[in-house]
Amino acid sequence: MKRLPATGCSLCHEGATMVLFITGLCRRTCWYCPLSRERKGTDQVYANEHRITSPDEAVAVAIRMSALGTGITGGEPLERLERVVAFAGKLKGEFGSAHHIHLYTGHAPDKAALSSLAGIVDEIRMHPPAECWDGIAASPYIRSAQAARQMGFEVGMEVPALPELDLLIPALPALDFLNINELEWGETNAPQMRNRGLVPEDSVHNAVQGARAWSTAICSHEKVHFCSSAFKDSVQLRKRLVRVAGNTARPFDEISDEGTIIYGRMEGITTLPDMIRDLPEDHFEFREGGLELAWWILFEQKERLPGEKLIIERYPERGIIVEVTAL
Repeated sequence: MKRLPATGCSLCHEGATMVLFITGLCRRTCWYCPLSRERKGTDQVYANEHRITSPDEAVAVAIRMSALGTGITGGEPLERLERVVAFAGKLKGEFGSAHHIHLYTGHAPDKAALSSLAGIVDEIRMHPPAECWDGIAASPYIRSAQAARQMGFEVGMEVPALPELDLLIPALPALDFLNINELEWGETNAPQMRNRGLVPEDSVHNAVQGARAWSTAICSHEKVHFCSSAFKDSVQLRKRLVRVAGNTARPFDEISDEGTIIYGRMEGITTLPDMIRDLPEDHFEFREGGLELAWWILFEQKERLPGEKLIIERYPERGIIVEVTAL
């Protein structure tokens, strides 16, 4: 099996990378951009799924998931270079040099920008837009990659799987790695996908039909790695959720194999039912106008307990609700 070409990829495979979305601003209008409507074009910061406003909050999210590294993304992070420096500097200061930080950018950073990032960003992943691939060897991206490698950065390119991928082969000698992401169908790029006659691979995944085949030739190179849509959904995200859940779940929360948490909830309960009084205090919690407890207790005692009774499955830290079952 071909080894993973970049340090950041290894940490992502472990689910140990915090995703730091630095801004949704970007001057480009790449037709294949999968960014959600919620984030696209907005100048907001997210750490994993959490909206944050300060480097200290990013540190707190990293602690809760026992992050070993951070991936800085956007939008275009270098539209807010000072913000990147502030957040990356804080993370390095808190966790030390072993906390690996990689940065995605559609820019070809010049020496001034690279100097600002030196010592706080370990790995740069450039995304040259598809319209410049046919002249990639003479592009600013190659000059930027050469300068960055001389300054000690690990440098690569990260692009979506498109039919023109083989045009990037001349760039490989100047890079440490080339990552190819399976082209994904999303809510914001769906019209452009349809205009090009593209369709989803199936009704379950976001992968675009044919995208994997377009990468076949270039993926034979040892510097090239293909990252599938299914892997991101079923492995990378799951492992990250498991890490977060293990650090943040309450004693009565059950952690599923997918990293979600499952618990019971009694709506509209403001006083403790008699049969719950004998439980240890860490086996229940009044929260948001209801009483939450182990799902199995609620299930077994549903006939004896008042109020609307629900079993809830959701992402850790009061994240997205996956399923609600009424008893």
